[in-house]
Amino acid sequence: MLPKDLPEDLPSFVARFGSDAQCRAYLFRARWPEGFRCAACGHERAWAHRARLIDECAACGKQHSLLAGTIFEQTKTGLARWFLAIFLVTSSKGGISAMELKRQMGFGSYQTAWSWLHKIRKAMVAPDRVALAVRVEADETYVGVPRPGRAGRGAAGKTKVAGAVESGRGKARGRRLGRLRLAVVPDASARSLESFLATAVARPATVTTDGWSGYGGLGAAGYAHEPVNLATSWGDASLRLPAIHLVFGLAKRWLLGTHHGAVGAKHLPAYLDEFVFRFNRRTATNLSHRFARVIEHAVRIPPTTYRTLARNFVDVDIQVSRTVPGSRSA
Repeated sequence: MLPKDLPEDLPSFVARFGSDAQCRAYLFRARWPEGFRCAACGHERAWAHRARLIDECAACGKQHSLLAGTIFEQTKTGLARWFLAIFLVTSSKGGISAMELKRQMGFGSYQTAWSWLHKIRKAMVAPDRVALAVRVEADETYVGVPRPGRAGRGAAGKTKVAGAVESGRGKARGRRLGRLRLAVVPDASARSLESFLATAVARPATVTTDGWSGYGGLGAAGYAHEPVNLATSWGDASLRLPAIHLVFGLAKRWLLGTHHGAVGAKHLPAYLDEFVFRFNRRTATNLSHRFARVIEHAVRIPPTTYRTLARNFVDVDIQVSRTVPGSRSA
């Protein structure tokens, strides 16, 4: 459960988390929300080390690192800087680029801002997030710059993205949206689509799709499948599946607006995670709500080094400032 006294604007945030000591106290409570308990003897009291981010059990003396096993592990930067960066990223309505984060935080290199931003994005995914339920619309789309040369379901040069969103009933059906899941899939085959839905949607939810054969096995997989035959209906997927196509449009507009559409295929999963995080918390009125969620997740996910990030991603962000006139975004 999130704290009830979260700051509601930047001045209040700086007053609340302006020092490393304040951030340490908050992170301690996030790390042990039910209260500290020693991993060795189970004792409930610990002494904080003055110079290091270590808490020592008052009974047996076992030391517990506050940062080990979190996105902050081995950081040489104070927690106040990390907290401010997370607030800037999460409180911005549309998100910010690595170049903008570098400018606002005063980083000495683009690579630092880039790695911080990707670590924050990893913390936007809850380790145990709950699958979608009740009624869901599902479909797939293609993201990227198209190249001519291939016909059929998709286009050469684009990345295939599967999506599922909870949709309402009644007059607002398809527009009263709930939670969202997006993921890159290798193709639009039954194996790929069913694998995505198995992790995104709980059984026995009702899943509405178009008539594509890749969804033909959903009934046998335990879902209440409602295929829409576009050939005998209105013929427009955006009208018959309005919820998921509305989400696809918003996601593409976000990628184009904040990141100029220049997101490579290897980057795309991280950007989709950020969009899903923002979409699922779109009704939050407190600017610190998303910040608090990221901190909550950050202490529960394994750390990631810059070397790992650089190996897993192709850094196309730097190319944006060279290819988009007047752009400094990443």
